[in-house]
Amino acid sequence: MNAYTYAYRGGLIENRHRVSLAIMGPRGNLLAYSGNPYLTAPMRSSAKPFQALALYLSGAITRFGITPAEVALTCASHDGMEQHVTMAANYLHKIGLDAGYLVCGAHLPFDPASRKALQQSGQPATVLHNNCSGKHTGMLAAALALGADPRGYEQPDHPVQQLNLQTLRDLSGHHHIPYGVDGCSVPTFVLPLAPAARMFALLAEPRVAPPKYQEGLEAIFQAMRQHPDLVAGPHSIDTVLMQQIPQLVAKRGADGYYGMALRNTRWGSIGVALKVESGSNEAREPMVVRLLEELGLLSPEVPLEWRRPLLRNVRKLEVGHLEARLELTWV
Repeated sequence: MNAYTYAYRGGLIENRHRVSLAIMGPRGNLLAYSGNPYLTAPMRSSAKPFQALALYLSGAITRFGITPAEVALTCASHDGMEQHVTMAANYLHKIGLDAGYLVCGAHLPFDPASRKALQQSGQPATVLHNNCSGKHTGMLAAALALGADPRGYEQPDHPVQQLNLQTLRDLSGHHHIPYGVDGCSVPTFVLPLAPAARMFALLAEPRVAPPKYQEGLEAIFQAMRQHPDLVAGPHSIDTVLMQQIPQLVAKRGADGYYGMALRNTRWGSIGVALKVESGSNEAREPMVVRLLEELGLLSPEVPLEWRRPLLRNVRKLEVGHLEARLELTWV
């Protein structure tokens, strides 16, 4: 079965974005799929909840007294709002470092109001505005707790990145994991969708994971649930979906990737990994909403701008829309 997000211009289809996805149980059983459930793709920022496990495995949580809110920021692709930037700065101060240690690079806030305010102030964006500043601070904390040099934490052979690689191997059950360089300069690990979805299923049901990961997985699930506003922002799909669906943890990744961990569904705990093969983030959001509706976890009556996003031209005239169509194969 196939899944596509169609871009309409007027009443005609202009673009077709093919989507592949896998739905897995925590014991590695494939429950359902569309497209190619073994499509290989970099997890990008959808891997952040699992990279955050380094805080627990290294002892950084205890050493620095890292709070659930800071754990949520470690997992975040945040929108660069004042609360995100302030927390990232305080988080760095707590571990005894400053923004000069962050190698994520600077970009303008994702949040339109925050971006406009920063531009009007005449101040440049900093590394703290980067949506990955929390993740990078978490990696620095783990490096310090491991007794490793915090400089070079982005390099694949650094102890933090080697710890992340082993974590993904253990949780996915997939041992050959190549990597590329992510947009924020750290390694992004490459997995087939099904093993990646299994990791999200374990995030939903940590008791099935290897014992050394169970405490961290549960704490990360709870931190993201308690602080959805820190994981993205009030106008971003991750935050809004977690506010709408009580048993959901959601994590977007760049270039059309999406991961979800769900508890208490009719199939028990499940994990989802989804990839828009064209890399379109615009095409991803309608498919995520459509999938949650198909699973009976989101009512079609809930008003969400991503269900049928409008396409507008430079003059803000409506010229088309996006629409997702999904067929699932149940195993």
